[in-house]
Amino acid sequence: MKKFLFLAAALVALAAPAANAQRVNTASELKKLDKADATLLDAKKNIKAATWNAHGKAYTDAYILPTKELVRDIPVQTLQMSVGQPLEVVEGQFGGQPVLVARYEYVDVYVNQMYFIVGWKQTKELKENLAETAIESYKKAYELDNKLAPKIQVNAMFLANALSQQGEALNDVGLTKEAAEAFELAFRAQQVVPGSTVNAGLIYNAGVLNTQIASTLGETEEAIALFSKAQDLFNEAIEAGYKDNGSIYYFLYHTYYGQRSVNRDEMLASAKQVLLDGIKLYPSNSLILEGLIGLYATEKGIGDPAELIGMLDNSLKATPDNFDLWYGRGIVYNALENYDECIKSFEKCIELRPEDYNANYYMGYFFVMKADSLLNTLNSSYNTNYNDELEKINLVYAEAIPWFERALAIKPNDAGSINNLTQLCFRLRDMEGMAEKHAQYKAMKDAL
Repeated sequence: MKKFLFLAAALVALAAPAANAQRVNTASELKKLDKADATLLDAKKNIKAATWNAHGKAYTDAYILPTKELVRDIPVQTLQMSVGQPLEVVEGQFGGQPVLVARYEYVDVYVNQMYFIVGWKQTKELKENLAETAIESYKKAYELDNKLAPKIQVNAMFLANALSQQGEALNDVGLTKEAAEAFELAFRAQQVVPGSTVNAGLIYNAGVLNTQIASTLGETEEAIALFSKAQDLFNEAIEAGYKDNGSIYYFLYHTYYGQRSVNRDEMLASAKQVLLDGIKLYPSNSLILEGLIGLYATEKGIGDPAELIGMLDNSLKATPDNFDLWYGRGIVYNALENYDECIKSFEKCIELRPEDYNANYYMGYFFVMKADSLLNTLNSSYNTNYNDELEKINLVYAEAIPWFERALAIKPNDAGSINNLTQLCFRLRDMEGMAEKHAQYKAMKDAL
């Protein structure tokens, strides 16, 4: 690792004797928890909602304490004032970049070369299962007296926010399993008081992370258990009203597909149905379309990609000006390598939304794909009119240029459009005006 130029200065600024380390008095904090636990043993107190709410608050405070003062993008001087001096400072990495790691008793704090906090990793807790215990205490408080709901809700939401922040911090440092647990617990904290506003994105995050872990474990019992858990989380998120661009259906599909060794027919049918449900709601979602096409191609007998065209065309009869349906139709035809129909679909997209960047960009892309396909066919066969045929193919490549130029006009300095225009104009440099265009777009590319 390249040595930090500022390492020596940072050591002077941060390092200090252990006596000045993070301001967490472990013995004192544990006494507070013991005192809170003792109230539950009192027969007169443990039947009161206020007692359980206070118990949950004590455990919430203990959970939050080690990272309470940490905020991303604050200067290291603020860190020193709020949590004291670290036990030691060492070099490390965060997000692939060199950082300084300020090590405290309960947390490692990552500081970049500008002396700003970029993240942290909690290394231990005051006591095990603090958040879980707090949630159960809040639930008990509500059960005993729902009139105390406003106070319980404030405390539970405070805990939920801390758990959500912890989930992000854990995910940033690659602790995926722990991050998933934190996100799910954050959602459970929000659910303590029935009717509270919940953020279903929290269990969506937990589902995605569990799916990612399961996908690395092969066809093992652990993988199947994680896929099953993620399946439940995604379905719960959908029930809770989670809205995105439809990608949740793609991830849910993977959870069913990942469990196919348990009950192949049932899980494949569920995987297919989830994708079909998703594509009806989000017909332009390329992940869902690719999932369906991949499923049909991989699992014999489960379906034909042409079914998707029929489904989309039937929907277009009812709503012929539906941009998303035309977009999805083009994506499917692209996967089927029917570029003429793909281009026709995107012509309709552009007719409906002339200034849509994606529609214009992909129109250019599909002309390139069509030309590439024609060129591959030409090169794989003997043709005495090779040069004449190549000239025709170059005209197809040329048809892509105006669309990439329109995309670039809609989204100035777009690297994708500029790169494609640079390559196309170089390929067609012998055509009139193309050498000048190549020089123009290469200059733009070099300036990026």
